[in-house]
Amino acid sequence: MTLPPDFPVERSELVLGGSEYEEFSDYELPAHVGSTSFQKLPLVSDEELARLAPDVAIVGAPIDDGTSNRPGARFGPRAIRAATYHSGDLWSIQLETSVLDRIRAVDAGDAPVVPSRLTRGLRVIHEKVWRVARTGAIPIVLGGDHSVTYPSVAAVARARDPRKVGVVHFDAHADTGEEVWGSLVSHGTPMRRLIEEGWVEGRNFVQVGLRGYWPERETFEWMRGQGMRWHRMVEIEERGAEAVIDDAIAEALDGPELVYLSIDVDVVDPGSAPGTGTPEPGGMLPRELLRAVRRIVGSVELAGMDVVEVAPPYDHAEVTAALAHRCVLEALSALAARRAEDGPAR
Repeated sequence: MTLPPDFPVERSELVLGGSEYEEFSDYELPAHVGSTSFQKLPLVSDEELARLAPDVAIVGAPIDDGTSNRPGARFGPRAIRAATYHSGDLWSIQLETSVLDRIRAVDAGDAPVVPSRLTRGLRVIHEKVWRVARTGAIPIVLGGDHSVTYPSVAAVARARDPRKVGVVHFDAHADTGEEVWGSLVSHGTPMRRLIEEGWVEGRNFVQVGLRGYWPERETFEWMRGQGMRWHRMVEIEERGAEAVIDDAIAEALDGPELVYLSIDVDVVDPGSAPGTGTPEPGGMLPRELLRAVRRIVGSVELAGMDVVEVAPPYDHAEVTAALAHRCVLEALSALAARRAEDGPAR
């Protein structure tokens, strides 16, 4: 056998267009190149939303003035948007469906939040989410600390009235405190404010993954008096995540017509999601949470969603931001799979 004298690597590229400079659109370029919207979706203004009539709009809520422990979640929306290596149209291996060609999705940008003004921040988040929801689009909110759920759920409930909205809430903490260090508005009180102000009925709240040492017994007694339903982490350990999610879905459909899904990344064990402000050991596995998102969004009529408490300063190798990003992708995939049952891709 006679070997060739060199190794020329001929025909090493397949040029996909006539001009190398114009070979790829911004949407097709690698995730680290070009625009920084979620999955390079079109970045649209509030005024464009009504004209475009999207099915889903991503909203950033970069605020962490409601935190009680480690701040940093204000950097969450940008980190979540960046935590991908995918670009272009997507194929969900889990659900065996194309995603972004079946649903019209856009990135509506961030609410105009500024530091140190928590109540103003919550008001402008409410306005931003309401401007999305009033068009009929499903807002998916990237937090931010969990205080953002208070204005976001209220905005969705306001836009969908008179239809009833329920909440399925994944978290290590119930976030139903009366106050946190004397403040009635914080990341530890949003669910209580929503119930007390009448945006959501207590019996239409379902919580999954509770564990740790807060809140105290009196708060759980208040929750029970409101008719709230919850599943502690010990129940998941004893019965398995699949059985608990079965119950959570049945409870979510028992009363409300629409469901808002709220995910605090600290529901996942901090060994898998360290980048958060109030980590609590002993949580769910990432695959359990992602499967739960697919099953819930595939089973209910989704009114809105948020993924909160990603604090990049405490993250390692972007694993928490990536998990939050995939929670959104799994929701989009489940919406696309439901659309696939209704008709061809678009």
